[in-house]
Amino acid sequence: MKRSDNKSHCPINFSLETFGDSWSLLILRDIVYFGKKTFGEFLDSDEGISTNILATRLATLEQKGILDKKTHDTDKRKEVYLISEKGLDLIPVLLELAGWGARHGLETEAPESWIAAVNHDREMIVNLIRDTVRSGGSIFAGSDSVVIRLGLLD
Repeated sequence: MKRSDNKSHCPINFSLETFGDSWSLLILRDIVYFGKKTFGEFLDSDEGISTNILATRLATLEQKGILDKKTHDTDKRKEVYLISEKGLDLIPVLLELAGWGARHGLETEAPESWIAAVNHDREMIVNLIRDTVRSGGSIFAGSDSVVIRLGLLD
């Protein structure tokens, strides 16, 4: 009998083994919140991920069905990473983590108007983020970002 790759059959363990390390969550954050799509864009994030860890995490997220990889539209030498439908289901998790961090982190940069909007109508916000990210946009970056669509720019 073939052994499962998971350490246990606990759903929390399954989730953590799929996307639960900090680098994977930061890659998902970069896509959803800031519209990053390429290896170089992820590499430029403030946290300073190393190239080998980034390559491993991107491959794992792709293998687990959280990300899809395709050739860049204009530069065939580059690949872009897009969040899959399975990955879009993680948006509420990212919002919860951000909300928790905004409540308990003394030095976070979370805009209060954004946190208030998420807390006011979470279902509407999740659906808007899903639609925006699915069409290539993000929460904070770009002319059609979620915050612009909601009129939340300071």
